[in-house]
Amino acid sequence: MKRNIINILKFLVFLGVGVGILYLVYQQQNAAFQEECALKGISSDNCSLLQKVVTDFQGANYWWILMVLVAFTTSNVSRALRWRMLIRPLGFSPRLINAFFTTVLGYFANLALPRLGEIVRGATLARYEKIPVEKVMGTIVADRVFDVICILIVSGLAFLLAFDEIWSFVQENVSVAGRLQNAGGFLLAMGVVALFLLLLAWLLRRKITSSKLYHRVADIALGFWQGIQTVRQLDRPGLFLFHTFNIWFMYYLMTYLCFFAFEPTSGLSPLAGLVVFVFGGWGVVIPSPGGMGTYHFLAQTALAIYGISGDDGFSWANISFFSIQLGCNVFIGILALLLLPPLNRHYQPAIAVPQA
Repeated sequence: MKRNIINILKFLVFLGVGVGILYLVYQQQNAAFQEECALKGISSDNCSLLQKVVTDFQGANYWWILMVLVAFTTSNVSRALRWRMLIRPLGFSPRLINAFFTTVLGYFANLALPRLGEIVRGATLARYEKIPVEKVMGTIVADRVFDVICILIVSGLAFLLAFDEIWSFVQENVSVAGRLQNAGGFLLAMGVVALFLLLLAWLLRRKITSSKLYHRVADIALGFWQGIQTVRQLDRPGLFLFHTFNIWFMYYLMTYLCFFAFEPTSGLSPLAGLVVFVFGGWGVVIPSPGGMGTYHFLAQTALAIYGISGDDGFSWANISFFSIQLGCNVFIGILALLLLPPLNRHYQPAIAVPQA
């Protein structure tokens, strides 16, 4: 009961953060939209940003939105196949359908509580495939390590290819010196805290290592490490890299194809798609339900680099965000909840031969 209350409170906090950021973005763009209407001689009664978003969503080209959803599904098929490759060296061979549906179920759970999806994804697959959960979680850690590497590579590529446009936008809209100074102070403070915690752990190391909690955590960490070590035992590393590339290429296509669904963004270049994808991707990484609010703010900021007005950027971010969240994460997530139990009712997991 206590745990359920804590989870509900966490959900409300993160949802509040996401909705709050989305509201602030809306308020900022609505004020600019009202000023634009006043300059054009349009009365405030006939000038509603919310109505504009609804109208823009209704007028979107749903063929391209369907293509976005196809790209999203394709990326998750590759993610499921890549995940199976990480699990096989542990001596288990999960079904593709289970790996796919539990992956999508993880995205669905993230809408309730950020990062909850990784736990739901691992625990659900472990349950149906009879795999120790800590080993499954270790493979998820390895899976996410590759994602971190990929988003850093893609971010570096975007900034390298579009450096002039991004730097020009930053100089025009941000006090760079002030931001750098604030960031430096924050990093210094975090470094001091980390150093203090490490020193405290060293002084109390004997008490810590003799406790039951330490041994329990050590056992779990060992299972994690075994899962992570499967990367070194891949039988087809080339195929693993192909699926890694395909996952992130499909993610990129989801952004670029969505440009064609909305008339003001339909003429943007593939490079603009890369920049918006990177900005929006970091918006999803920031803890909020599915990136609500943070995705809107950063995607809209990236679109402004390429001359898309704030109100049109806000509309596009909503079209992109809610198409993916409602069209894929919610719909396929509910489908996974409904289909996983009957699909596994009489299923007996196959045991793979561990690799040497």
